[in-house]
Amino acid sequence: MSKADLNLVVIFDAIMQEQSVTAAAQRLAMTQPAVSNALTRMRHTWQDPLFVKAGRGLKPTPFAVGLWQQIAAPLSDIRHAVAPPDFDPASSEQTFRIALTNGLTSLYWGPLRQHIEAHAPGINIHAVPYVGQMTQQLEDAEADLVLGSSDAGSEHVQMQVLFENPFVVAMAPNHVLAKGILTLEDFIAADQLLVSLSGQAQGIVDTCLAKQGLRRRLAMTLNSFAGAIELVRTTSLITVLPYPIVADSVARGDIVTRKLPLQVPASTIYMAWHRRDDRNASLCWLKNVIADLTTQLIASRLLPGKTVAPTISRADVPHKLDALCQS
Repeated sequence: MSKADLNLVVIFDAIMQEQSVTAAAQRLAMTQPAVSNALTRMRHTWQDPLFVKAGRGLKPTPFAVGLWQQIAAPLSDIRHAVAPPDFDPASSEQTFRIALTNGLTSLYWGPLRQHIEAHAPGINIHAVPYVGQMTQQLEDAEADLVLGSSDAGSEHVQMQVLFENPFVVAMAPNHVLAKGILTLEDFIAADQLLVSLSGQAQGIVDTCLAKQGLRRRLAMTLNSFAGAIELVRTTSLITVLPYPIVADSVARGDIVTRKLPLQVPASTIYMAWHRRDDRNASLCWLKNVIADLTTQLIASRLLPGKTVAPTISRADVPHKLDALCQS
C-alpha cells in the first residue's frame, strides 16, 4: 500500500472476527454494500482474494490469516488506549466461544450457566469443538478461549494452568476387577475401551506400555467421554479416563475406579487465549469466572488438587492419585 487506508484495516479486522460481511457491517454500524465495497478495495490493494465462501460464511486465505496476525494485536491496543471499553456483565449481551472437549463441558457448563443466570443473564456461551490445536484455533479466531491440553504453543497465545488431570481405571461396580488392587497383569488381560477424539486406536497408555514391551487389548473405541462412562457401566469393558471425567459418576455409584498400575504422566489442563485479547475487559471477566469455578470444583473434589484463589498455578494443584482412587 503506497498510502495506508486505516479504515480498510478496521473493516478487514471486523470481517476476520465475524467471518461474514453482514455480521461485520452490523458490528461496525455500516451498510452491507459499504463493507462489500471496502472488501473489493482491499482485494485490489493487497492483490489477494482475502476471503472465499464457506457455507454461509467466509473463510480467510492464508494471506489474510498472516496479515491479521500482524495487525490484530496492535489494532486492539490502539482501540483500548483511545477508548477503554466499559464492561458490565449484568447488562452485557455478548457471546463468547469456548473450545473444549465434551468431558470438560460436562464439568464446567452447569456451574458456568448457574453463574451467568445469577450475575450475567444476557451473556451467551457457545461451545466450540476442541480439535487438539489450541494455538491454531485461537490464532484463527475460531474461539475466544480454549480449555484443554497445550500444543506446541505460540508467542501469540497466553496460557494459565487450571488443574492437573490424572488418569484412573474405570469399570462397572460388579466388574471382576472392581475389588482389591488392580495388577498390571490383570489390567493388560482385560478387554478395554479407548476414548479417542482423533479416531486413532492408540493413546498415551499404549505408549507407556510399549516402553515396557507390553500391549493391551483395545476391544472397542469411541469418541465420547459420556458414552464411555455408560458403556463401561453396562459391560465388562474397563477404560482409562481422566479422573475429573468420572468423579461425578463415581459419587453416584455408577462406576468405580482403580489406580492405574503403571506410570502415566497426568496431563495439564490450561485456559488459553490470544494476546490480542489481553486487555479485553469482557474476556478478563470470563477468565476470572472460570478460574473461580475451577477453585470451587477442586473444593468439591470434582477436580483433583487443593483450593486456590484468586489465580491457579501448576504448583497449587498437585494431583493425588492415591486419594482419588479406591483401593
